Amino acid sequence: MKHLTDEWDALENEIFTKEEIAASDLRVAIIGEFIKARNERGVSQKKLEAMSGVKQPIIARMEKGVTNPQLDTVLKVLAPLGKTLYVGDL
Repeated sequence: MKHLTDEWDALENEIFTKEEIAASDLRVAIIGEFIKARNERGVSQKKLEAMSGVKQPIIARMEKGVTNPQLDTVLKVLAPLGKTLYVGDL
């Protein structure tokens, strides 16, 4: 498995810039934390819609990674889960 990971990393570095890779990694981390928080609290996507005002289909697309949500949408979904974004030094 490590061999495939090494091959992907090499290919990824050929195709994408370091900035694009960092942005993708950040999106994955944010959505991963959002999904984890929702699951830990036992909140369904429909319930989160009621809590956040963000429609359930949008939440589903965010979780699947098929949309690039606006920052205000991410914040609306995170707040009812007791989460926020933090900007700090890299």
